[in-house]
Parts: sequence; C-alpha cells; structure tokens
Amino acid sequence: MIHSCSERKMITWSLCLVFSLSYSVLVFASPAKNLCRPDQRDALWDFKNDFIVQKDDRLSYSNPKTESWRNNTDCCSWDGVRCYLQTGNVVELNLWGSFLSGPLRSNSSLFRLQHLEILNLGSNPNLYGNIPSSLGNLSYLTDLVLSDCGFTGELPDSMGNLNRLIDLRLYNNKLRGNFPLFLLNLSDITQISLSSNNFIGSIPSSLFLSPSLVVLELSGNNFSGLLDIGNVSSPSKLRNLGLGRNNFSGPILGSTSKLVSLKDLDLSFWRDSLNFSIFLHLTSLERLDLSYPNTRIMVDLDLFSHFKSLWDLNLSGNNLKISSTLHFPSPIYMLKLSSCNLSHFPKFLQSKTSLSYLDISANQIEGQVPEWLWRLRYVDISQNSFSSFEGPSDVFRRSGRQPNSTMFFLGSDNLFTGEIPRMICELVNLQTLVLSNNNFSGFIPQCFKNFNTTISVLHLQNNSLSGAFPQESIGGRLRSLDVGHNRLSGKLPKSLVNCTQLEFLNVEDNRFNDTFPFWLRSLPILQFLVLRSNKFHGPVSYPQDSMNFSKLRIFDVSQNLFTGVLPSDYFAGWSAMSSPVVYVEAIVHMLVFQNYHKSVGLTNKGSNMDLVGSGFRIYKTIDVSGNRLEGDIPQSIGLLKELVVLNMSNNAFTGHIPPSLSNLTNLQSLDLSRNRLSGTIPPDLEKLTFLAWMNFSNNMLEGLIPQGTQIQSQNSSSFAQNPGLCGAPLKISCSEGEEEARKQEKENEEKEEKDQVLSWIAAAIGYGPGVFCGFVIGHILSSYRHDWLMRIFRSFA
Repeated sequence: MIHSCSERKMITWSLCLVFSLSYSVLVFASPAKNLCRPDQRDALWDFKNDFIVQKDDRLSYSNPKTESWRNNTDCCSWDGVRCYLQTGNVVELNLWGSFLSGPLRSNSSLFRLQHLEILNLGSNPNLYGNIPSSLGNLSYLTDLVLSDCGFTGELPDSMGNLNRLIDLRLYNNKLRGNFPLFLLNLSDITQISLSSNNFIGSIPSSLFLSPSLVVLELSGNNFSGLLDIGNVSSPSKLRNLGLGRNNFSGPILGSTSKLVSLKDLDLSFWRDSLNFSIFLHLTSLERLDLSYPNTRIMVDLDLFSHFKSLWDLNLSGNNLKISSTLHFPSPIYMLKLSSCNLSHFPKFLQSKTSLSYLDISANQIEGQVPEWLWRLRYVDISQNSFSSFEGPSDVFRRSGRQPNSTMFFLGSDNLFTGEIPRMICELVNLQTLVLSNNNFSGFIPQCFKNFNTTISVLHLQNNSLSGAFPQESIGGRLRSLDVGHNRLSGKLPKSLVNCTQLEFLNVEDNRFNDTFPFWLRSLPILQFLVLRSNKFHGPVSYPQDSMNFSKLRIFDVSQNLFTGVLPSDYFAGWSAMSSPVVYVEAIVHMLVFQNYHKSVGLTNKGSNMDLVGSGFRIYKTIDVSGNRLEGDIPQSIGLLKELVVLNMSNNAFTGHIPPSLSNLTNLQSLDLSRNRLSGTIPPDLEKLTFLAWMNFSNNMLEGLIPQGTQIQSQNSSSFAQNPGLCGAPLKISCSEGEEEARKQEKENEEKEEKDQVLSWIAAAIGYGPGVFCGFVIGHILSSYRHDWLMRIFRSFA
C-alpha cells in the first residue's frame, strides 16, 4: 500500500513536469503577442509626431527617447513607456530630458492615455506654452513632473481633478498666479515643488499641517505677506523646506517645534529681519541657506556649531563674525561665505578635511593664497585682494594631498602680478580656470597642456599676457575660451577646430594678425565669436559660399582690417538669429548664474558697453564696423528677425539700404554711418517699434526721412552729412533739400569737369615728350642704321 502510494506520487510529479515543459515549449515556440493596445500605441505615436527633437550632445542626459520608437513594435517596450500587464494600458510615460520642442496642445493625443499614473516631461526646455486644461482628464495621475520646461501662464482649474497626486514638480518654468489651493485637498501629497516661477500671493498656513508632506519647495517666486507655518500638533514628516527668494514680510509666525525631521532649509534673500532663532533647535539640519538677507546683521558663526550633521552652509551676504577659537564639529562639505566682510581666511577651515567646496569671493582678504586650499575640488577666491600664491616648491608636499584635487579654480579680480604660477599646471583634473582681471604678465604657460584633456572653461581676460597662444593648451572639451584684453599676437590657434563643444570664443583687443578663421564654421554649437580690435585681415567670405553659423548669437569682428564683399546670401544659415526657438544654452547658464565675472565689449546705441549677466541671453548682435568691407549690404540680413544690435558703420558699403531690414522686428540699435550708401531710407523702417537708436550719417542718402515715431525721435546728427536728405529731424525742408542736392550735383559735375581737364593736361604733358622722343629715335635710326631699318620694313612687307 505504501509502495503503491509512492508510485502514484511519482507518476503525478512526472505528469506535472511533462505538462510544465510542454507549456514552456508552446509559449516560447508561439509568436510574441503585443502587450500594447492599438489605441494606446496610436496615441503615443501621434504625441511623438507633435514635437521636433532638438538634440544636444553636450549634455550628459542627452537621450531623445522618442527617436528609438518604432510604430510596428510593441509600444510597451518603447523607451520611457510602461504598461499594466493585465490590460495593456500605458500607465507611465517618462520622457525626461528628451529634447522635445514645441507647445503642449490642449488636443494633444497625450490626453487619450486615460490610465496614466506617472507623467514625466521634465528637462525639456523647448516644451512651452500654457499647461492645457485637458491635463485634468488624467485623473489617475499620482506623479506629475513638468519641471525645467518653458511653460507659462496660470495652472488650469481642472488640475483640481488630480486628487490622487502624490508628487508634483513644476519648478523652473514661467508659471504665474496665486498658490494653487487644490493642493490643500490632497491628503496623500508628499512633494510640492513650485520653485523658480512667478507665483504670487500668500501661502495658506494649513499647507504646513499636511500630515504626508515631505518636500515643500516654494523658493524663487513672488509670494508675499506674512508667513505663518502654523502650530503642528504632531511630529511633521517635512524634510525639505524652501522659502527663499520671495517677498515675505515680517517675522515667521507659528511654531517649529514639531519640524523634527527637517534636513534642508532655504531662507535666502529674506526681505525682512529674520528670526532664525526659531529654527535653532533643529539639530538634524544638513543643508542651510541664509544667504543675502535684505537687512544685513552681524552673525556669529559659532551660532551654527551645534548642528552636528550640517554639510552645506550658505551665509553669503551676512556680516560674519568668526572667533579664532571656533570649534565647528559638523562634517562640513560645502561652505559659501561670499560678501561676508572677511579680511582673513577662517583658521578653523584648515582642519576641516571633509571640506571640498569653498566660496569666499567678494571679501577683503589680502596676501597669499594659502597652500591648504589646493586640497579642495571647488575654490572661488575671486574679488578679493590676493597678490600671490604660496611657492610652488612646497605647496603640495605640505598639503599632504596629490596635486590633482582642484577641478574648479576661480581667482578673477584680485591683485595678482607676474607670470601665471606653474604650480597650476599640476592640477591635472582642472575643468575651470578663471584668472581674469588681474595683472598677470609673460606668456601663457606651455604646461597648460597638462590639463588640456579636462579643461572646459579657460578665462584669462584683462591681464597683460603676451606672445602666441600655445596650440597644445587647446583640448577637445573646451567650451569657453576668453583671452580678451591682453597683448597676445600671432595667429589664432587652429587646434580650436577640434573643440566641437566650444560655445564661447573671445579674443578681443589683442594683437592677433591672421586671416578670418573660416574653419570655425565646423564647430556645431559656437554661439559667441568676438574677434574685435585685432589685426585680422582679408575677406570674411568665400565666393559662392554662405557662412552658416547656425547657433551664433554674437558676431563681432569690428575694428580689424577685413576687406571684400559680403555675398547676398551671407547670413542665410544663421538660424539662431532668425528663430525665436529657445536653445539649451549650457554656457549661457554658466555665464549668468555662476561667479565667472564674465563680460564682453559691445557697441550698442552708439556707446561702448560691457555685456554681462543676463545680457548673454538677451542680445543677438552683429558688429562688422571699422573694417574695409565694400559692395552691397547683403539682402539676407533681413532673415535675422531676432537680431537686437546691428552695426555696419565705418566701412565702404555702397548701394541702397536693403528694405529687408524692416523684417528685423526686435532690432533696438542700427548703425550704418560712415559708408557710401545711396538712395532713400526705406519707409518701412518706421515699423520697427523697438528701434530706439539709429545712425545713417556720413553717407550719400537722399529724399525724405521717414516720419515714423521711432525715426523722428532721433537726434538730427543721426542723419547729418547726407546732402540729399531732407525733412525732420533735419532742419532742411525737402524743397531746400532738393536745391541742396542740385547744388551738390552741380559741384560734383564741376569737379568732374576739372578732373577731366586735369586728365587731358596730364595726357598732353605726357604726349609732348612722347612725340619729341619719337622724332629723335626715328632720326637716329634713319640716319645711322638705314640698311638695317630697310630690312625690317621688307620683313613686314
């Protein structure tokens, strides 16, 4: 019986094994079934076709996911798509950083994906327009990420239907309106991130009572009024609280005693006096930003010494008191003390081996740069009064670290003199070196080649450096090179052609003697090209060849020796100046938001100015003034509809002013003075409502000056030295102007007659001696070589 039972069990297990194997064979042998429903696939495919993909290979997250989608494949296997296995419905769409370009329309097929739970379209800066009300139809959404895009306008009321939201991230857009009150009804919300938008109004105190809220980021808006964080009755889960860079008034109200989980607190740029003492009991803080309060007060650094876990502290813009006996036990990693009225390095930092990031810019620290700084990865000592570095022989030996730690060194606007220290060449991992606005002299060190494989930003502007720029210092990762306002000579280094990531090139006000670097056209993302005030010469165009600088925003070749004619299609390929599409400008972001103290000289509205900060985003400029260019102004100039400044003065341009200039609807400054232009001023220029300054003086223009408001508001000097021009703002009426023109024409005719007479006199002067010499030679030949002369005549007979 027992034996029979065992046999039955064995048979049963064998049958199960056979059945299992058979099923596996059938499954693997049968053709794969698409999980994706056809309507879901069609909706995704239509959504993909709504956008242009503007790929940017510079960025590490460059991954345009929709480019890998194929219409004849299972959409549930597409990159960024996840489906529910049982139904085939799309429940997640993650296209973060996919370079989608275009508006999100209200009738977008995206909103046919009714079962979406997670939607992430973040980090697509060319995705713009209002957020459609149709978004409220996606009622299953729990996670909505639209951060780092170009969305504008107010949030639609329909978003109140999204009552399952847990995670909402809308930071870094251009959204506006009051705080969205529907968020107060979301009992399960854990993250609300609205930072860096234009929201206004007050913040409801009940927001801070949410039992589930972990992250609340409201910094960088225009919220105002009293801030009341309420009286939380039970311990709060809130870990991140961002309230800085707003317009809150008065002290912070409420109790913070229950915010025991708080790790990250941002109260930067606080408008009124800040009662920070209410947060002192939060000993678990890890990141704290109290920078740039509206009312500067004396802050004792010892106040923060009891925060045992603090690793990121920003006290910039405060008057800081640091005791020589300060003990700071926290493992500080990032410390920002810019604009704190410091006159000495804080001594306690020497013992902080965990410190990696130090910003002590814009203080009054003098003397030598201490050797212990070289162990840090990021150092900003700009805008101080340093005069030298500790000697190269013992710096790294005494620091106890390898000379490859520092990756970012910013030392602009100090009092450094002499040659650039060779010790910098030992920083073989250096990515950013900024030594602008000092008084360094001598050559650029050849040993800069030591970090040419890592360096991306090299700024040496406004020193006294001389000699040729070493070719070996140029590496393939270079993104920004600024050596303007020095005494460099020779030719522009052709090794720049290998810098496929180069966006910014400024060599203004040097002594470079070279032809135009046509080879720079091969650099796909070059945005700023400044060759101003050198000795560049020769043509700036190839015959029958357009320049095609597709990403160029600033083109300044003024004050050189360029010659030749610009072809009619010269500007045909300059798409960045012709299209309003936002481009992902990595280097512009650096120049605006990081402490590089960058500037470029620019002639705008007849005056010299320095382009700094946000100007790098705003201005799109062409300046070819002060050269020897001739011929017609290219008609293709009219394609550059986003151009803000155009300066073609001090050349030898001829012909008429192109009527296509009236297409430049964003133009603010136009200078065509000191050329040889003729004809009339195009009447359509009066339509350029932003054109605040113009100069047509010292040409050969004629006729009535257009009567538009923008033109009539100009000074009369903008039209001077054009004998044929008449009408306001000149004090010459058109009848007088015609008489003046006839008078000028008569003077020109008389001058021409005099020139002809002089030409005839010159010819006669040359003719008389010529005839006399002919007679003399003829007499000599006929008298002394009669036989020889006769033989010559016979040979022609």
